[in-house]
Amino acid sequence: MDDDAAPRRVRADAERSTARILEAAEAVLAEDETAPLERIADAAGLARATVHRRFSSRTALLDALAAQLAQRYVQGLAEARVDSAPPVAAMLRMTETAFALKIAHRFAVQLSASMTPEVLDGLDRLFARLRDAGAITAPDPTWGRRVYLALLHEVNDLPADSPMLAGGSDEVAARAALLVTTVLQALGGLRPGEQEEGL
Repeated sequence: MDDDAAPRRVRADAERSTARILEAAEAVLAEDETAPLERIADAAGLARATVHRRFSSRTALLDALAAQLAQRYVQGLAEARVDSAPPVAAMLRMTETAFALKIAHRFAVQLSASMTPEVLDGLDRLFARLRDAGAITAPDPTWGRRVYLALLHEVNDLPADSPMLAGGSDEVAARAALLVTTVLQALGGLRPGEQEEGL
């Protein structure tokens, strides 16, 4: 047997256990933000000692959830091609990703640590490109990003039957279109009655 095979198997088992713990933590904490690590261990189907070995404290677990979500946001920025795609199309694609993540990670999205400098920088670059393309007139990309994130929260909180989301069977797409149109209008881009292609 290869001398490296056992350590690789142990690492793979540890990675699987960590993934199960994080998945269970997301589900349990979305229902009860005060749930103890023991309840998360039960939901993951793992021994409590395993959870405590992977995460020495509740804070360490929350940090891991935030880091995982931040990585998914970074991946979303890359997939949206915020540095190369037409900026409005990139914004729409990133927004669809953000809403999909908010649905799948209802607890973790509340953790401000998921908005890492890398994520914020990617959004700032996107808003600079929107300004340079004339899609918005607001001169400060940071202000654009702050407006976007504030409205992202508000649109996310709309009930599914809100008249603001009417006109589409795809809830993620409807929320993304509403947010992008609203942000562009708020930042001096689209005017009421105008329609950007694809929205």
